[in-house]
Amino acid sequence: MCYYGGMMKNILLASVLLAAASANALAAEPDQIACLAENMYHEARNQEPVGIIAVGFVVVNRVKDKRFPSDVCKVVKQGGEMRRHKCQFSWYCDGKSDKIANRRAYQQIEAYAKAILSGRLGDPSGGALFYHATYVDPYWKDIFKQTLMVGDHIFYRRQ
Repeated sequence: MCYYGGMMKNILLASVLLAAASANALAAEPDQIACLAENMYHEARNQEPVGIIAVGFVVVNRVKDKRFPSDVCKVVKQGGEMRRHKCQFSWYCDGKSDKIANRRAYQQIEAYAKAILSGRLGDPSGGALFYHATYVDPYWKDIFKQTLMVGDHIFYRRQ
């Protein structure tokens, strides 16, 4: 498990920004970019860049995993099709407004989403498929391997 704080955050961000992963690039279509950016915005806009990017990679890692939908928007909206509070990402079906209140933050996050989908960023999450906030204690956390703790999010991948 990695925890990043202080100067280490900046070093990690620099390495993530320099890591090219174009072989693993996904289609950076406008709707896919928008779904990823909205998810990153609503789930992590208050986090540092590494945390925001790691949240984006959880979606991308799921798209690449056969156990999840093979489309960014479908991954983001999974579970919320029929019932409130049953989403994979809580913001999508919590009943609150999904309006983008901070346009400046969203524009930066949208740039991260484009870079992730085009393969210009490396994955700081260590292949994570799941994460949760530090103030919750999900029943499933002990069955996965913790890969990263950044801000108030803890990331996990399958063992």
